[in-house]
Amino acid sequence: MIKQLAIPASVGMFFNTMYNVVDTFYAGLISTQAIAALSLSFMIFFLIIGFGYGFSSAITALLGNALGKKRYKLATIYAHKGLIFVPIIGLSLSIIGYFAAPWLFKLLGAQDEYLQISLDYINPILFGAIFFMFNFSLNSVLVATGDTKTYRNSLIFGFFANLVLNPIFIYGFLFIPAMGIKGIAIATVLIQVINMFYMLYKVLQTKLIHFENLRYFIPDLRVYKQFLTQGLPASLNMLTMAIGSLILTYYVSHYGMEAVAGYGIGYRVEQLMLLPALGLSTAVLTLVSNNFGAKKYDRVIQTLKTALKYGFIISTVGIITLTILGRFIISLFDSNPIVVGFGVDYLLVEIWIFYAYIVLFVCVSTLQGIKKPKMLLYIGLYRQIFAKLIIAYFIVKFFELDFIYLWFGILFMIYSAAIFAYFYTNSLLKKICNKTF
Repeated sequence: MIKQLAIPASVGMFFNTMYNVVDTFYAGLISTQAIAALSLSFMIFFLIIGFGYGFSSAITALLGNALGKKRYKLATIYAHKGLIFVPIIGLSLSIIGYFAAPWLFKLLGAQDEYLQISLDYINPILFGAIFFMFNFSLNSVLVATGDTKTYRNSLIFGFFANLVLNPIFIYGFLFIPAMGIKGIAIATVLIQVINMFYMLYKVLQTKLIHFENLRYFIPDLRVYKQFLTQGLPASLNMLTMAIGSLILTYYVSHYGMEAVAGYGIGYRVEQLMLLPALGLSTAVLTLVSNNFGAKKYDRVIQTLKTALKYGFIISTVGIITLTILGRFIISLFDSNPIVVGFGVDYLLVEIWIFYAYIVLFVCVSTLQGIKKPKMLLYIGLYRQIFAKLIIAYFIVKFFELDFIYLWFGILFMIYSAAIFAYFYTNSLLKKICNKTF
Protein backbone atom coordinates (compact mmCIF):
# COMPACT_ATOMS: atom_id res chain seq x y z
CA MET A 1 0.00 0.00 0.00
CA ILE A 2 2.90 2.37 0.74
CA LYS A 3 4.24 1.88 -2.78
CA GLN A 4 0.81 2.44 -4.33
CA LEU A 5 0.52 5.83 -2.61
CA ALA A 6 4.19 6.85 -2.58
CA ILE A 7 5.05 6.17 -6.23
CA PRO A 8 2.42 8.53 -7.73
CA ALA A 9 3.31 11.16 -5.11
CA SER A 10 7.03 10.75 -5.82
CA VAL A 11 6.51 10.99 -9.57
CA GLY A 12 4.52 14.16 -9.00
CA MET A 13 7.22 15.58 -6.74
CA PHE A 14 9.83 14.72 -9.38
CA PHE A 15 8.03 16.80 -11.98
CA ASN A 16 7.47 19.54 -9.41
CA THR A 17 11.19 19.78 -8.78
CA MET A 18 11.90 19.50 -12.49
CA TYR A 19 9.56 22.45 -12.82
CA ASN A 20 11.86 24.42 -10.50
CA VAL A 21 14.88 23.10 -12.36
CA VAL A 22 13.42 24.49 -15.62
CA ASP A 23 12.95 27.87 -13.91
CA THR A 24 16.56 27.77 -12.72
CA PHE A 25 17.79 26.81 -16.19
CA TYR A 26 16.00 29.72 -17.87
CA ALA A 27 17.12 32.10 -15.13
CA GLY A 28 20.68 30.98 -15.89
CA LEU A 29 20.17 31.96 -19.54
CA ILE A 30 19.28 35.46 -18.32
CA SER A 31 22.23 35.95 -15.92
CA THR A 32 23.95 34.71 -12.76
CA GLN A 33 22.15 37.55 -10.98
CA ALA A 34 18.83 36.07 -12.06
CA ILE A 35 19.74 32.67 -10.55
CA ALA A 36 20.78 34.36 -7.30
CA ALA A 37 17.53 36.36 -7.32
CA LEU A 38 15.57 33.13 -7.78
CA SER A 39 17.38 31.66 -4.77
CA LEU A 40 16.58 34.68 -2.59
CA SER A 41 12.94 34.73 -3.70
CA PHE A 42 12.49 31.03 -3.07
CA MET A 43 13.24 31.50 0.62
CA ILE A 44 10.36 33.98 0.96
CA PHE A 45 7.99 31.96 -1.20
CA PHE A 46 8.82 28.85 0.81
CA LEU A 47 7.47 30.65 3.87
CA ILE A 48 4.02 30.86 2.28
CA ILE A 49 4.16 27.38 0.78
CA GLY A 50 5.25 26.03 4.17
CA PHE A 51 2.07 27.27 5.82
CA GLY A 52 0.03 25.85 2.95
CA TYR A 53 1.67 22.47 3.34
CA GLY A 54 1.35 22.48 7.12
CA PHE A 55 -2.34 23.31 7.24
CA SER A 56 -3.22 21.09 4.27
CA SER A 57 -1.54 18.15 6.00
CA ALA A 58 -3.64 18.96 9.08
CA ILE A 59 -6.80 18.78 6.96
CA THR A 60 -5.58 15.47 5.50
CA ALA A 61 -4.98 14.06 8.98
CA LEU A 62 -8.39 15.15 10.32
CA LEU A 63 -10.17 13.97 7.18
CA GLY A 64 -8.30 10.67 7.23
CA ASN A 65 -9.23 10.06 10.85
CA ALA A 66 -12.90 10.90 10.17
CA LEU A 67 -12.98 8.57 7.16
CA GLY A 68 -11.23 5.84 9.16
CA LYS A 69 -14.00 6.12 11.77
CA LYS A 70 -16.62 6.17 8.97
CA ARG A 71 -17.87 9.59 10.11
CA TYR A 72 -18.60 10.82 6.59
CA LYS A 73 -20.59 13.94 7.50
CA LEU A 74 -17.73 15.16 9.70
CA ALA A 75 -15.30 14.47 6.85
CA THR A 76 -17.48 16.56 4.51
CA ILE A 77 -17.46 19.45 6.96
CA TYR A 78 -13.67 19.30 7.27
CA ALA A 79 -13.35 19.29 3.47
CA HIS A 80 -15.60 22.33 2.93
CA LYS A 81 -14.10 24.40 5.73
CA GLY A 82 -10.55 23.46 4.73
CA LEU A 83 -11.11 24.55 1.14
CA ILE A 84 -11.58 28.15 2.33
CA PHE A 85 -9.32 28.12 5.38
CA VAL A 86 -5.96 27.54 3.64
CA PRO A 87 -6.42 30.29 0.98
CA ILE A 88 -7.36 32.78 3.72
CA ILE A 89 -4.06 32.03 5.44
CA GLY A 90 -2.24 32.35 2.11
CA LEU A 91 -3.81 35.70 1.27
CA SER A 92 -2.77 37.13 4.64
CA LEU A 93 0.80 35.93 4.18
CA SER A 94 0.95 37.32 0.63
CA ILE A 95 0.12 40.81 1.89
CA ILE A 96 2.77 40.58 4.60
CA GLY A 97 5.28 39.18 2.11
CA TYR A 98 4.72 42.01 -0.38
CA PHE A 99 5.70 44.66 2.16
CA ALA A 100 8.47 42.61 3.80
CA ALA A 101 10.22 41.37 0.63
CA PRO A 102 12.30 44.52 -0.13
CA TRP A 103 13.63 44.63 3.42
CA LEU A 104 14.47 40.93 3.44
CA PHE A 105 16.23 41.09 0.08
CA LYS A 106 18.36 44.00 1.27
CA LEU A 107 19.20 42.09 4.44
CA LEU A 108 20.38 39.20 2.25
CA GLY A 109 22.71 41.45 0.27
CA ALA A 110 20.56 42.41 -2.74
CA GLN A 111 21.12 45.94 -4.03
CA ASP A 112 20.40 47.98 -7.16
CA GLU A 113 19.75 45.74 -10.19
CA TYR A 114 20.07 42.56 -8.10
CA LEU A 115 17.32 43.86 -5.78
CA GLN A 116 15.06 44.90 -8.65
CA ILE A 117 15.40 41.51 -10.38
CA SER A 118 14.48 39.77 -7.11
CA LEU A 119 11.37 41.94 -6.68
CA ASP A 120 10.39 41.46 -10.34
CA TYR A 121 10.18 37.72 -9.67
CA ILE A 122 8.65 37.56 -6.21
CA ASN A 123 5.83 40.12 -6.60
CA PRO A 124 3.79 38.19 -9.22
CA ILE A 125 4.33 35.02 -7.17
CA LEU A 126 2.97 36.75 -4.07
CA PHE A 127 -0.09 38.04 -5.94
CA GLY A 128 -0.78 34.54 -7.25
CA ALA A 129 -0.11 32.69 -4.01
CA ILE A 130 -3.83 32.26 -3.31
CA PHE A 131 -4.02 29.81 -6.23
CA PHE A 132 -1.19 27.74 -4.73
CA MET A 133 -3.15 27.62 -1.50
CA PHE A 134 -6.37 26.52 -3.18
CA ASN A 135 -4.41 23.67 -4.74
CA PHE A 136 -3.01 22.68 -1.34
CA SER A 137 -6.49 22.55 0.19
CA LEU A 138 -7.90 20.61 -2.77
CA ASN A 139 -5.04 18.12 -2.64
CA SER A 140 -5.54 17.62 1.11
CA VAL A 141 -9.00 16.20 0.35
CA LEU A 142 -7.69 13.94 -2.42
CA VAL A 143 -4.78 12.58 -0.35
CA ALA A 144 -7.13 11.80 2.57
CA THR A 145 -9.14 9.60 0.22
CA GLY A 146 -5.98 7.85 -1.02
CA ASP A 147 -5.74 9.75 -4.31
CA THR A 148 -2.15 10.88 -4.94
CA LYS A 149 -2.46 10.50 -8.71
CA THR A 150 -4.43 13.69 -9.39
CA TYR A 151 -1.77 15.93 -7.87
CA ARG A 152 0.85 13.91 -9.72
CA ASN A 153 -0.96 14.56 -13.00
CA SER A 154 -1.22 18.28 -12.27
CA LEU A 155 2.51 18.47 -11.57
CA ILE A 156 3.36 16.58 -14.74
CA PHE A 157 1.20 18.99 -16.74
CA GLY A 158 2.83 21.92 -14.93
CA PHE A 159 6.32 20.77 -15.92
CA PHE A 160 5.54 20.50 -19.63
CA ALA A 161 3.49 23.71 -19.63
CA ASN A 162 6.40 25.48 -17.94
CA LEU A 163 8.77 24.31 -20.69
CA VAL A 164 6.54 26.07 -23.22
CA LEU A 165 5.41 29.14 -21.27
CA ASN A 166 8.75 30.18 -19.75
CA PRO A 167 10.45 31.16 -23.04
CA ILE A 168 7.20 32.76 -24.29
CA PHE A 169 6.90 35.07 -21.29
CA ILE A 170 10.65 35.66 -20.90
CA TYR A 171 11.39 36.59 -24.51
CA GLY A 172 7.91 37.55 -25.75
CA PHE A 173 5.74 36.06 -28.49
CA LEU A 174 3.16 37.72 -30.80
CA PHE A 175 1.14 40.07 -28.54
CA ILE A 176 2.98 38.95 -25.34
CA PRO A 177 5.82 41.35 -24.45
CA ALA A 178 9.27 40.19 -23.26
CA MET A 179 9.21 40.19 -19.45
CA GLY A 180 12.54 38.67 -18.40
CA ILE A 181 12.56 37.02 -15.00
CA LYS A 182 9.07 38.39 -14.29
CA GLY A 183 7.86 36.10 -17.08
CA ILE A 184 9.02 33.03 -15.15
CA ALA A 185 6.80 34.05 -12.22
CA ILE A 186 3.76 34.83 -14.41
CA ALA A 187 4.05 31.46 -16.14
CA THR A 188 4.05 29.78 -12.72
CA VAL A 189 0.89 31.58 -11.57
CA LEU A 190 -0.95 30.82 -14.82
CA ILE A 191 -0.16 27.10 -14.49
CA GLN A 192 -1.44 27.10 -10.91
CA VAL A 193 -4.75 28.60 -12.05
CA ILE A 194 -5.20 25.91 -14.71
CA ASN A 195 -4.34 23.13 -12.21
CA MET A 196 -6.78 24.56 -9.69
CA PHE A 197 -9.74 23.95 -12.00
CA TYR A 198 -8.55 20.42 -12.79
CA MET A 199 -8.13 19.50 -9.12
CA LEU A 200 -11.48 21.03 -8.21
CA TYR A 201 -13.11 18.80 -10.83
CA LYS A 202 -11.48 15.70 -9.27
CA VAL A 203 -12.43 16.77 -5.74
CA LEU A 204 -16.07 17.21 -6.72
CA GLN A 205 -16.09 13.59 -7.87
CA THR A 206 -15.27 12.45 -4.31
CA LYS A 207 -18.63 13.94 -3.13
CA LEU A 208 -16.83 15.28 -0.05
CA ILE A 209 -17.23 18.78 -1.46
CA HIS A 210 -20.40 19.91 -3.20
CA PHE A 211 -22.47 23.06 -3.65
CA GLU A 212 -25.79 21.71 -2.43
CA ASN A 213 -25.40 23.28 1.00
CA LEU A 214 -23.36 26.49 0.74
CA ARG A 215 -23.35 27.07 4.50
CA TYR A 216 -20.74 24.31 4.74
CA PHE A 217 -18.28 26.82 3.26
CA ILE A 218 -18.99 29.49 5.86
CA PRO A 219 -16.03 29.90 8.26
CA ASP A 220 -16.59 28.08 11.54
CA LEU A 221 -14.35 29.01 14.46
CA ARG A 222 -14.77 25.60 16.10
CA VAL A 223 -13.53 23.77 13.01
CA TYR A 224 -10.86 26.39 12.35
CA LYS A 225 -9.64 25.87 15.91
CA GLN A 226 -9.16 22.17 15.11
CA PHE A 227 -7.24 23.10 11.95
CA LEU A 228 -5.06 25.44 13.98
CA THR A 229 -4.49 22.91 16.77
CA GLN A 230 -3.51 20.19 14.31
CA GLY A 231 -1.87 22.34 11.66
CA LEU A 232 -0.14 25.13 13.55
CA PRO A 233 2.73 22.97 14.90
CA ALA A 234 3.36 21.57 11.42
CA SER A 235 3.01 25.01 9.84
CA LEU A 236 5.29 26.62 12.39
CA ASN A 237 7.71 23.77 11.74
CA MET A 238 7.62 24.75 8.06
CA LEU A 239 7.98 28.40 9.14
CA THR A 240 11.13 27.50 11.01
CA MET A 241 12.37 25.83 7.81
CA ALA A 242 11.74 29.06 5.89
CA ILE A 243 13.49 31.10 8.57
CA GLY A 244 16.29 28.53 8.57
CA SER A 245 16.67 28.94 4.81
CA LEU A 246 16.85 32.70 5.25
CA ILE A 247 19.50 32.26 7.94
CA LEU A 248 21.54 30.03 5.65
CA THR A 249 21.13 32.41 2.72
CA TYR A 250 22.25 35.31 4.91
CA TYR A 251 25.46 33.53 5.90
CA VAL A 252 26.01 32.14 2.38
CA SER A 253 25.77 35.72 1.06
CA HIS A 254 28.96 36.51 3.02
CA TYR A 255 30.81 34.45 0.41
CA GLY A 256 29.37 36.53 -2.47
CA MET A 257 26.60 36.49 -5.06
CA GLU A 258 28.22 33.51 -6.83
CA ALA A 259 27.93 31.51 -3.60
CA VAL A 260 24.19 32.32 -3.39
CA ALA A 261 23.74 31.22 -7.00
CA GLY A 262 25.75 28.01 -6.45
CA TYR A 263 23.80 27.23 -3.29
CA GLY A 264 20.50 27.78 -5.13
CA ILE A 265 21.49 25.44 -7.96
CA GLY A 266 22.86 22.79 -5.59
CA TYR A 267 19.69 22.93 -3.50
CA ARG A 268 17.48 22.25 -6.52
CA VAL A 269 19.69 19.40 -7.71
CA GLU A 270 19.59 17.90 -4.22
CA GLN A 271 15.78 18.07 -4.25
CA LEU A 272 15.70 15.84 -7.32
CA MET A 273 16.99 12.94 -5.23
CA LEU A 274 14.83 13.75 -2.20
CA LEU A 275 11.60 13.63 -4.17
CA PRO A 276 10.85 9.94 -3.60
CA ALA A 277 11.30 10.64 0.12
CA LEU A 278 8.68 13.40 -0.03
CA GLY A 279 6.31 11.01 -1.83
CA LEU A 280 7.01 8.48 0.89
CA SER A 281 6.05 10.98 3.59
CA THR A 282 2.73 11.67 1.81
CA ALA A 283 1.97 7.95 1.77
CA VAL A 284 2.88 7.62 5.46
CA LEU A 285 0.55 10.47 6.42
CA THR A 286 -2.38 8.91 4.54
CA LEU A 287 -1.85 5.38 5.89
CA VAL A 288 -1.06 6.38 9.46
CA SER A 289 -4.04 8.78 9.76
CA ASN A 290 -6.47 6.21 8.35
CA ASN A 291 -5.15 3.30 10.45
CA PHE A 292 -4.95 5.44 13.57
CA GLY A 293 -8.55 6.55 13.06
CA ALA A 294 -9.55 2.88 12.67
CA LYS A 295 -7.51 2.02 15.83
CA LYS A 296 -5.27 -0.40 13.89
CA TYR A 297 -2.16 0.63 15.78
CA ASP A 298 -0.07 -2.35 14.70
CA ARG A 299 -0.40 -1.15 11.10
CA VAL A 300 0.76 2.31 12.15
CA ILE A 301 3.99 0.84 13.52
CA GLN A 302 4.43 -1.37 10.47
CA THR A 303 3.97 1.64 8.18
CA LEU A 304 6.75 3.49 10.01
CA LYS A 305 9.19 0.58 9.74
CA THR A 306 8.44 -0.15 6.10
CA ALA A 307 8.74 3.52 5.11
CA LEU A 308 12.15 3.83 6.77
CA LYS A 309 13.37 0.73 4.93
CA TYR A 310 12.27 2.09 1.56
CA GLY A 311 13.69 5.48 2.47
CA PHE A 312 17.17 4.18 3.20
CA ILE A 313 17.23 2.40 -0.18
CA ILE A 314 16.16 5.61 -1.92
CA SER A 315 18.84 7.60 -0.07
CA THR A 316 21.62 5.23 -1.08
CA VAL A 317 20.66 5.51 -4.74
CA GLY A 318 20.60 9.31 -4.45
CA ILE A 319 24.02 9.48 -2.81
CA ILE A 320 25.65 7.32 -5.48
CA THR A 321 23.97 9.22 -8.34
CA LEU A 322 24.92 12.72 -7.17
CA THR A 323 28.45 11.70 -6.23
CA ILE A 324 29.02 10.64 -9.84
CA LEU A 325 26.94 13.24 -11.72
CA GLY A 326 26.69 16.20 -9.32
CA ARG A 327 29.31 18.46 -10.93
CA PHE A 328 28.02 17.79 -14.44
CA ILE A 329 24.41 18.57 -13.50
CA ILE A 330 25.33 21.82 -11.73
CA SER A 331 27.43 23.00 -14.68
CA LEU A 332 24.35 22.73 -16.92
CA PHE A 333 22.78 25.68 -15.12
CA ASP A 334 25.75 28.06 -14.98
CA SER A 335 29.10 27.77 -16.74
CA ASN A 336 30.77 30.14 -14.27
CA PRO A 337 33.43 27.92 -12.58
CA ILE A 338 33.11 29.86 -9.31
CA VAL A 339 29.36 29.21 -9.15
CA VAL A 340 29.88 25.54 -10.06
CA GLY A 341 32.54 25.20 -7.34
CA PHE A 342 30.20 26.54 -4.66
CA GLY A 343 27.38 24.28 -5.88
CA VAL A 344 29.58 21.17 -5.79
CA ASP A 345 30.92 21.96 -2.30
CA TYR A 346 27.33 22.23 -1.07
CA LEU A 347 26.12 19.09 -2.80
CA LEU A 348 28.92 16.69 -1.89
CA VAL A 349 28.34 17.29 1.82
CA GLU A 350 24.55 17.59 1.73
CA ILE A 351 23.98 14.21 0.06
CA TRP A 352 25.17 12.47 3.23
CA ILE A 353 22.27 14.03 5.12
CA PHE A 354 19.75 12.08 3.02
CA TYR A 355 19.43 9.31 5.62
CA ALA A 356 18.61 11.87 8.32
CA TYR A 357 16.06 13.58 6.09
CA ILE A 358 14.29 10.25 5.55
CA VAL A 359 13.94 9.72 9.28
CA LEU A 360 12.66 13.27 9.79
CA PHE A 361 10.14 13.10 6.92
CA VAL A 362 8.70 9.76 8.03
CA CYS A 363 8.55 10.71 11.72
CA VAL A 364 6.93 14.07 10.97
CA SER A 365 4.20 12.39 8.89
CA THR A 366 3.67 9.75 11.58
CA LEU A 367 3.28 12.35 14.34
CA GLN A 368 0.80 14.29 12.21
CA GLY A 369 -1.11 11.09 11.41
CA ILE A 370 -1.52 10.15 15.09
CA LYS A 371 -2.53 13.76 15.90
CA LYS A 372 0.53 14.42 18.09
CA PRO A 373 2.27 17.20 16.14
CA LYS A 374 3.37 19.50 18.97
CA MET A 375 6.95 18.21 19.17
CA LEU A 376 7.46 19.09 15.50
CA LEU A 377 7.70 22.76 16.39
CA TYR A 378 10.42 22.18 18.99
CA ILE A 379 12.41 19.97 16.63
CA GLY A 380 12.04 22.65 13.95
CA LEU A 381 13.14 25.44 16.30
CA TYR A 382 16.24 23.45 17.20
CA ARG A 383 17.41 22.38 13.77
CA GLN A 384 16.23 25.36 11.73
CA ILE A 385 16.89 28.32 14.00
CA PHE A 386 18.82 27.94 17.24
CA ALA A 387 21.36 25.29 16.24
CA LYS A 388 21.67 26.71 12.73
CA LEU A 389 22.31 30.24 14.01
CA ILE A 390 25.00 29.07 16.41
CA ILE A 391 26.72 26.77 13.91
CA ALA A 392 26.62 29.28 11.03
CA TYR A 393 27.82 32.15 13.20
CA PHE A 394 30.86 30.29 14.49
CA ILE A 395 31.82 28.77 11.14
CA VAL A 396 31.29 31.87 8.97
CA LYS A 397 31.91 34.83 11.28
CA PHE A 398 33.90 33.66 14.28
CA PHE A 399 36.32 31.16 12.73
CA GLU A 400 35.91 32.50 9.15
CA LEU A 401 36.14 29.02 7.66
CA ASP A 402 35.67 28.13 4.00
CA PHE A 403 32.21 27.68 2.48
CA ILE A 404 32.26 23.86 2.62
CA TYR A 405 32.62 23.76 6.42
CA LEU A 406 29.25 25.44 6.83
CA TRP A 407 27.61 22.32 5.39
CA PHE A 408 29.55 19.96 7.65
CA GLY A 409 28.07 21.87 10.58
CA ILE A 410 24.58 21.55 9.12
CA LEU A 411 25.12 17.79 8.66
CA PHE A 412 25.88 17.32 12.36
CA MET A 413 22.85 19.38 13.38
CA ILE A 414 20.31 17.55 11.18
CA TYR A 415 21.49 14.10 12.27
CA SER A 416 21.07 15.04 15.92
CA ALA A 417 17.48 16.20 15.20
CA ALA A 418 16.69 13.01 13.25
CA ILE A 419 17.93 10.74 16.03
CA PHE A 420 15.77 12.55 18.58
CA ALA A 421 12.70 12.48 16.29
CA TYR A 422 13.08 8.73 15.75
CA PHE A 423 13.24 7.81 19.43
CA TYR A 424 10.49 10.27 20.38
CA THR A 425 8.10 8.91 17.72
CA ASN A 426 8.75 5.31 18.70
CA SER A 427 8.20 6.05 22.38
CA LEU A 428 4.81 7.64 21.59
CA LEU A 429 3.75 4.63 19.51
CA LYS A 430 4.74 2.24 22.32
CA LYS A 431 2.61 4.21 24.78
CA ILE A 432 -0.37 4.04 22.43
CA CYS A 433 0.02 0.27 22.00
CA ASN A 434 0.40 -0.29 25.76
CA LYS A 435 -2.85 1.59 26.43
CA THR A 436 -4.63 -0.59 23.89
CA PHE A 437 -3.60 -3.99 25.22
